[in-house]
Amino acid sequence: MLRNYLRTRLKKANVSRIVIDRTRKRIVVTIYTSRPGVVIGRSGKDVEQLEGELSKLTSSEVAIVINEIKIPELDAQIVADTIAQQLEGRIAFRRAMKQAVAAAMRMGAEGIRVMCSGRLGGAEMSRTEQYKEGRVPLHTLRADIDYATATAQTVYGSIGVKVWICKGEIIGKQAER
Repeated sequence: MLRNYLRTRLKKANVSRIVIDRTRKRIVVTIYTSRPGVVIGRSGKDVEQLEGELSKLTSSEVAIVINEIKIPELDAQIVADTIAQQLEGRIAFRRAMKQAVAAAMRMGAEGIRVMCSGRLGGAEMSRTEQYKEGRVPLHTLRADIDYATATAQTVYGSIGVKVWICKGEIIGKQAER
């Protein structure tokens, strides 16, 4: 419930993920976003207002921690949400997909795969199209692959967006996370 509320409330803030830690007396909400200024607001007013709203909803003390994502082009959830927003804004689906693939590869991804499904371009028959660049080894367990989905609500219906981003391989101590 909290997660959905925050996602709708912070739609323009490019929220990647929301981590909720509950203790007996308080709730710590960690928001990972590429645009922390949108979440914080002028001199922290938006964060304080959000904390107040969440406190009323949960009837317990709420603390919000904001972590910035330095390279949003390598975060699958942000890429998927961006493509979905572009599709809702009636941008051609091929252009949106190709731009996302090019941006991720330019920022240092080892590989990316983007898939869109539904009534693409308003076609009567739904179909699935995908673009892929680099390598995305889904069967390799040590591969560091970020996966996310998003849904675009268009005039013609829903279009599903799936994104896989390979950032390399996890070797040694990093694998113990």
